[in-house]
Amino acid sequence: MMKLFKYPTDLEALIKRPLADTLSLNNKVNRILDKLKAEGDAALRYFTEKFDQVTVQNFKVTEDEIQRAVSLVPDSLKEAILQAKSNIEKFHESQKDSGQIIETSPGIKCWRKSVAIDRVGLYIPAGAAPLFSTVLMLGIPAKIAGCREIILCSPPGKDGNINPVILYVAQLVGCTQIFKIGGAQAIGAMAFGTETVPKVFKIFGPGNQYVTAAKQIVSMQGTAIDLPAGPSELLVWADESATPAYIAADLLSQAEHGTDSQVVLVSLSDLTIKSVLDELETQLKVLPTKAVAQESLKMSFALILKSEEEILEFINTYAPEHLMLNIRNPEDQIGKIRNAGSVFLGNYTPESLGDYASGTNHTLPTNAYANAYSGVSLDSFVRKITFQKASVKGLVNIGWAVERMAEAENLPAHKNAVSIRLNQINSV
Repeated sequence: MMKLFKYPTDLEALIKRPLADTLSLNNKVNRILDKLKAEGDAALRYFTEKFDQVTVQNFKVTEDEIQRAVSLVPDSLKEAILQAKSNIEKFHESQKDSGQIIETSPGIKCWRKSVAIDRVGLYIPAGAAPLFSTVLMLGIPAKIAGCREIILCSPPGKDGNINPVILYVAQLVGCTQIFKIGGAQAIGAMAFGTETVPKVFKIFGPGNQYVTAAKQIVSMQGTAIDLPAGPSELLVWADESATPAYIAADLLSQAEHGTDSQVVLVSLSDLTIKSVLDELETQLKVLPTKAVAQESLKMSFALILKSEEEILEFINTYAPEHLMLNIRNPEDQIGKIRNAGSVFLGNYTPESLGDYASGTNHTLPTNAYANAYSGVSLDSFVRKITFQKASVKGLVNIGWAVERMAEAENLPAHKNAVSIRLNQINSV
């Protein structure tokens, strides 16, 4: 069960996430990536047999396989997915750049244009929890942004096929090529390219510790990634107005993600904490994913603090992936929240809404990276190119400033690039 701390003196110790043995992990992943670079598809077949216990002859999913998968998805689930798709599209469509032209000085016009990344790679975990919702969260903004190629990799099951719901959503959002590849080897295939898998320019998506390590390694070798990501986490601020059963359910919803997930409950009230912890035990007993959640709760904790100011300072220092404000008038605290991936306000906004269907993106920074990173958005799939155009009047207006500054930096050619034009203008 969750540990309980009342008025702790060392909050810094609680803010630190559990550490993993990254050296050993990185060594293993590097060996996988090195073999992949050297052997391409042959290495993919080797690792797929080793890790997924299945032989795959053709990694690329065919149109027939996609249509067969579509027929296997229940209509009720398709309807739910379409509802989520509509909301996610609306939210991400609203993020389009207007491309406004700004006249910074008379005769000087500057503007910025969003240009889609040509080819992106999406990694979608499967196994016990096939994350088809992540296909929506990544595929929809990629399509809206205008990415020409959207490559998707997901591990095959024991039958050699990708989960049918993942394939259904992949074709729904417009993925251009789909491959039956999982783990660190999928990240390597998209980063370096093989005989079958095209090299991409940026990789998105969650995964286990091997996938996460592979993403971090390839990001240092020339392939961009979405953001640093680790185990899922949730911080809940609750007061006496909160419903303990709701909060317990929210904490378990994140604890069941994995044994290394962390959930945190903070309050000013002893009674609120006790009520939630009691409800947590009750719900845990009948939870089908009890074994996973139980391990996660061992690394989680409840915290009783003395003031709202202390709670806000803790939240902003912890910088949670998900933050729930189950308190009276949560809107009053929005301006004080500086570091969080995504925030859920009030008793009727469970974190699961953001995971699936409210419209916001669920690919978010973890491990306190929310103090420097945003979650995935439309901007994640584009580059911002700036443009400028000067008229004769514009060059005359600011050219003198450039000449003075270039001279002060001892860069005479920079100065001359302006002076040669001004001299010609002045001689007419």
